[in-house]
Amino acid sequence: MQTPSTSLVFTVRRREPELVAPAKPTPHGYKLLSDIDDQASYRFQIPLIQFYRYNPSMQGKDPAKVIREALAKALAFYYPLSGRLKDGANGKLMVHCSGEGALFIEADADVTLEEFGDALQPPFPCLDELIYDVRGSEGMLNCPLLLIQVTRLKCGGFVVGIRVNHVMSDGQGVNQFMFAMAEMAHGAVTPSIPPIWERHLLDAPNPPQVTFRHHEYDQVQKGTIITPALDNLVERSFFFGPNEVSALRRLLPPHARHCSKFELLTACLWRCRTIAINPDLDEEVRMLCVANTRTKFNPPLPSGYYGNAAVFPAAITTAKKLRLNPLGYVVDLVKQAKASGTEEYVKSVASLMVVSGKRLHFPLVVGTYIISDVTKSGFGDVDYGWGKPVFGGLAGALGAISLFISAKDKKGDVGTLVPICLPAAAMERFVKELENMLKGNLVSISSAM
Repeated sequence: MQTPSTSLVFTVRRREPELVAPAKPTPHGYKLLSDIDDQASYRFQIPLIQFYRYNPSMQGKDPAKVIREALAKALAFYYPLSGRLKDGANGKLMVHCSGEGALFIEADADVTLEEFGDALQPPFPCLDELIYDVRGSEGMLNCPLLLIQVTRLKCGGFVVGIRVNHVMSDGQGVNQFMFAMAEMAHGAVTPSIPPIWERHLLDAPNPPQVTFRHHEYDQVQKGTIITPALDNLVERSFFFGPNEVSALRRLLPPHARHCSKFELLTACLWRCRTIAINPDLDEEVRMLCVANTRTKFNPPLPSGYYGNAAVFPAAITTAKKLRLNPLGYVVDLVKQAKASGTEEYVKSVASLMVVSGKRLHFPLVVGTYIISDVTKSGFGDVDYGWGKPVFGGLAGALGAISLFISAKDKKGDVGTLVPICLPAAAMERFVKELENMLKGNLVSISSAM
């Protein structure tokens, strides 16, 4: 279940970062982001990573050269990604389509793919060397929106590290761009799915109408432990194959076992994490469920839409109720949150952002846990000519955000991999509680303290 951490250390030699502009002239001007894109909670970078094996059929071809050229060609269609963010009226961000380009880094590492281990899973060793943070590139305004690093390995394999500004796209949007790059690498002239901007589709109505109570943006109250207290952080990944899922499902009464794997795992992880961080029993705890709403609209959003289309409806309860009640209670909370991701809910979030002047952010508290299911994202299917990656997906947990990643264990069984980030002592409690659950035991509230 638990994947071991690695002590592998290696050296990466990088060439000077360069800006790669679109391969063809592109329109210049300004484009507005949607009211969903333009919120404080999205103002960070998404790190992704892909590991590729050596492919004899590609002998003589340089992956850095191939991907660099594919990047330039794809940017000709996704040209806003080669621009820069600017402040607009009333604090609304907009994209200056300047054609300045995306950052590209070519590198070599003195390590083989085999040295990373049988099962490639977060946390990855020397990640900062594989997705290098170029000085001055990580900001929101007037900075590159996209960074790609191609690192060649001693064995002939290579690693593609990607960092993209979340304001521009969500996971599905980023994956759409990566597939366009892959198509260009294979010689395509145009992407099979034409990119569509149309960010106004996720703007608030005029006048704004907040029709839901949005606990995901509740303000922090006095006495709540804030996230800077989370020091000495460690990251570990946990694999849930068919056996683990079956064991957890048996903790539910027969009538409740028809819940989805996402609902089951989310409930179990939320409960384990709450016990691990050990908040006051009367403290409110939240689970924010990332809900992709692309198909929830009538009509659905265009297939080429690559902006943010996710909302974060919250399940909320107290630490005592989460720990004392049966697991079915937690599953029901997750189900209710998951069902909230409707078109009306999106418009309500957009309206809330407009009314609040974009200042609202997810509660920066220990008791907030965010879970996103990217098992169907397609990050592991991107083929630049060397075949599909051995691993492709998010580079790891993002603080209080855990991702559900499709992965294989050492035996080749397909399952769900979940990176978790916690302080060392809390991680020990988390592991113990999860092991108890997998053995069929729900620890009582008194023994969990």
